[in-house]
Amino acid sequence: MLDYDIRTEKEYEYPLNSIFAIIPHLSKFVSRLWQIHAFGEGNTRTTAVFFIKYLRSMGFDVTNDIFAANSWYFRNSLVRANYNDLSKGIRETTEFLELFLKNLLLGESNELKNRYMHIRWKMQKQDIGVAKQDIQGNKQHIEVADDVSNITKQHIQVLFERFRYDQFFGRTEVMSELSITASPASALIKKMLNLGIIYPMKGKGKYLFVRGIDFSK
Repeated sequence: MLDYDIRTEKEYEYPLNSIFAIIPHLSKFVSRLWQIHAFGEGNTRTTAVFFIKYLRSMGFDVTNDIFAANSWYFRNSLVRANYNDLSKGIRETTEFLELFLKNLLLGESNELKNRYMHIRWKMQKQDIGVAKQDIQGNKQHIEVADDVSNITKQHIQVLFERFRYDQFFGRTEVMSELSITASPASALIKKMLNLGIIYPMKGKGKYLFVRGIDFSK
């Protein structure tokens, strides 16, 4: 597999008129190289070193700085470039790796956030007792089931207005935003998890509101 990819790369004629045109090709090449796992333990680091040296051989003045500062993003973008689950409508994509390379080769300032690569899909049935999001102008609110107390609904709404979909929060932030102590903050987080409107970030003790899920019964 490695011989095949290297041979195919040698046969590829890079266009000279636009650097933008070569970024998708470079993304596919390095993602396939990584997926072969030719370097064993430390495969991602070695792939990065190989890629830097390869880019330098083509005249690009690149260093390890961006790789070092965004090592987790680089690794996860390689995963997304090779991951398929057609049963859930998920296809491999190099779009995140291309953003990384645009920063590296073009000096762009694309935001390289791991959470942008999270895969979520809409399940066919969700019996979580949460009503559909209601968008009115620029304001969104979440309506929860009748068996949830009004104060809990208010607390959820306050947290949603504060953190939306792209800001992590944990017990400390809940305590600060709602002016409550640790025990009720933990209970509220557990309640939101049970309702299915937030999900945990592994190993972080942090949570995000679920995006794109139909909250209707």
